[in-house]
Parts: sequence; structure tokens; C-alpha cells
Amino acid sequence: MAVLLAPSLLAADHARFGEQAQAAVATGETWLHIDVMDGQFVPNLTFGAQVVRALRPVCPTAFFDVHLMVVEPERYIEAFVEAGAHAITVHIEATAHLQRTLAAIREAGCLAGVALNPATPPETLRYVLGDLDMVLVMTVNPGFGGQAFLPTAARKVPELAQLRVEAGAGFKISVDGSVNVKTAPGLAHDGADVLVAGSAIFNHPLGVAAGVAALREVLPV
Repeated sequence: MAVLLAPSLLAADHARFGEQAQAAVATGETWLHIDVMDGQFVPNLTFGAQVVRALRPVCPTAFFDVHLMVVEPERYIEAFVEAGAHAITVHIEATAHLQRTLAAIREAGCLAGVALNPATPPETLRYVLGDLDMVLVMTVNPGFGGQAFLPTAARKVPELAQLRVEAGAGFKISVDGSVNVKTAPGLAHDGADVLVAGSAIFNHPLGVAAGVAALREVLPV
């Protein structure tokens, strides 16, 4: 199955937010990655559920992949579900009761994901594999776009692929952080199912469509 691309709106021109989201969807990509930051779990502030709600009628066919980089993410599940999220990913480092949080996301009708910071090992997920639909590997420290790729963090991709086989699990492996034409082929080869790309798409000198096309050119069909 082809690797999914999830254009990350963190890198979009926020003065043309809706327009850029539409441009990404117009390329044929079905996922949009939406980073929510609270200024506490990560040193940055972005947008909340109201932005997701505003984008829903603008991109009615898009799959909204919401990444909560916030303290106590369980407090915000209902708001983002009501706003139109299809998947909600939380950080294992940010919630005291991970299994309960994942169950709440699923009960609300969304796919449940767990993000792993660069220093967090995949082994921490062994006892919740039956409760999650996606694991998001952070290959940069969360908080800002445009950071340098961390190869040591990327080693978790094949580790998770092996863990998935051993456990007979069906979760998707997603990668977020400096995904570009240089890093994407190796990540796909190692087992990534979803690649979150921000700057490589929205900052491409020839535009959003060219950024997506450049990534597609280096990925397996």
C-alpha cells in the first residue's frame, strides 16, 4: 500500500490558511495534519479546536489528523471531536492515564494515536497496543517546524514495525519531523505508513503541488 502523505498546516502561510489547506487537498492527498500546541508541553502556541471547526467546511473531504502537543490532552478530546477531527494523537509524556485517554478517543469515534518524543522508546507502548490505531514517531523535538532531522529517533520506525508483527497489531506508523525528499525514502523503506511533511510542501519554491509531487517522486508507489 502506498505511503500516505499528511501535509502539516503548521508550515502553511497562516494568512492564507484555508487556501493552503485546499491546495494540499487538491493534490489528491487525503490527510491534513493539524498541530495543536499549548505553550506548556512544548514552547510554542498554535491553534485550537476553533481552527479545525473553521477548516471543516473548507476541506469537507479531508481526513483531519489532529496532533495534541498539550498537557492533559484528555481535557480537549470532546472539543476536537465536535470540531471535526478524525484522528487524535496524544503524547505519552503528557497524560498520566494513557490507556484511559486512548479509550476515550476511540469511544468518541476517532482513531487514537500516541506520539513518542525523540527520547521515548517504543517499548513504553507494549501494554496499550490493543488500544491504539497509530504511533507517531517524532524525529525532531516537538514545538517548531524546520528543525534538523534526528536519525537516532528514526530508528524507532523499524523497531515499531517489528513490534507490530510480533504483537499481531494493526496500528499505522507515522513520522513527523523534517520529512523531505532526503529523509522520506528511508522512512518509507523502514515501515512508515504516514509521513507528515510541513516545510517540504508549504515552503517549496514552486508551490504546494510541486512540494507534494517532489515527495511522491521519491516514495514507492
